[in-house]
Amino acid sequence: MTVYGIGLGPGDADLVTVKGKRLLESAAVVYSPGRLSRTVALNHVPEKRIGDLDFPMTRDPDELRRAWKEAAAEVAARAESEDVAFVTLGDPNVYSTFGHLRRTLDAFHPEIDLEVVPGVSAMTAFATALGVEIESGTGLALREAANGSAPTGPDRMVLFKVTDAPATHEKLTDAGYDVRFGRRLFMEQGETVVTDDPDELAERDYYTLAYAEREGVERDVATAEFDGVESGGSA
Repeated sequence: MTVYGIGLGPGDADLVTVKGKRLLESAAVVYSPGRLSRTVALNHVPEKRIGDLDFPMTRDPDELRRAWKEAAAEVAARAESEDVAFVTLGDPNVYSTFGHLRRTLDAFHPEIDLEVVPGVSAMTAFATALGVEIESGTGLALREAANGSAPTGPDRMVLFKVTDAPATHEKLTDAGYDVRFGRRLFMEQGETVVTDDPDELAERDYYTLAYAEREGVERDVATAEFDGVESGGSA
C-alpha cells in the first residue's frame, strides 16, 4: 500500500487541496508530527484515525535518528496492508518534517510506496497575505533567519523562522532593505499579525516570516507604469 505525504497548507483547514482532503478521508491512519498539523487534520479526519508520533525536543542527531527510525517503522508496518498519510503544515517538500520520514523509509523500508501531495506553501500564503506580487522574471531567494540572523545579497527574499524580528529588521535595514513581517498567516491558532514594525513581533514565534526587498529595485514588467494611474487615465 502507499504512504501519502500530504501538505495541509499554512494552517487554515479550508486551504487543504481537494486531493489532500480526499486522501485524508480515505487513509486508514493519518499520522501527525505536531499539535498544529494535528488540529488542521482534525477538520477532515475523526480523532480515532489520527496517529501521533513522538519526537524528542532535541538537536542531538543520534536521538533524532532514533526517533525517525521508530516513526518510520510504525508507519511502514501500517502501510503493509493499508494506505496511510503523514501530514505536515505547508508543502511536504518545503521546510518540512516529511523529508526526514521519506529518507528514513527509503533507507530502511524501501518496499513501501511513497506519494507526495503538494500543499499551499508558507511562501505563497505569505505573499498573498502581505499583498506581495512575485512577478514573472523576478528573482526571489528563500532564506532562513532564525535567532536574529539576516542573510543579504539577493534583491528580494522571503525569510523563514524569523524568531528575533527586531534584530533581523535592524540588520536588513542597515543593509538597504525594506522589510515586512507576517506571523501565523492563515492559521487558526494564535494571532495573525502583518506589520512593518518589528517591535510588534518582539516575542519569539517560529511561525514568523519576512519579505525583504532592496530599496530602489525596479519592477521590470510592462504594466508597472500603470501603478498610480487614476481610473480612466491614459498611458
